[in-house]
Amino acid sequence: MSSSTDRIEKSVVLPAPRSRVWRALTDVREFNAWFGVALTAPFTPGAIIEGNFTNPGYQHVTMTVWIETVDPERAFSFRWHPNAIDTSIDYSAEATTLVAFTLEDVPDGTRLVVIESGFDTLPPERRLQSFNVNGKGWESQMKRIAAYLAADPDRAAK
Repeated sequence: MSSSTDRIEKSVVLPAPRSRVWRALTDVREFNAWFGVALTAPFTPGAIIEGNFTNPGYQHVTMTVWIETVDPERAFSFRWHPNAIDTSIDYSAEATTLVAFTLEDVPDGTRLVVIESGFDTLPPERRLQSFNVNGKGWESQMKRIAAYLAADPDRAAK
């Protein structure tokens, strides 16, 4: 059983069809646009993809993701080193957390759920801060994808 600090879960209902939300989530160019990163390759299972963050103040930080699952219009997941923003630290020996997105149809569109788990495997000195920072981060990212889709004038047609 996981502790209360091992797992973050956030969700948002997006007024768009599942196919449109899926594309925003898994087309690397669209993901980059709302997430604030510049990843360099398509999301395919087993791929390791890197790119710098594009958010002001974090452009010097490289994000690396290990793609786990790409189950069209249902589930997408990757592993990463959470809150790995100090460029003087080598995070490669640390455990990663699993970020898993799921989509489901709801009357008002599509429910997008993100669960990030595995914080209890992080070094004790980074565990709580990473959990807290990413909890706030996922709240922000759910708002960002909602705004991204809301700004797409023909989101329902795609």
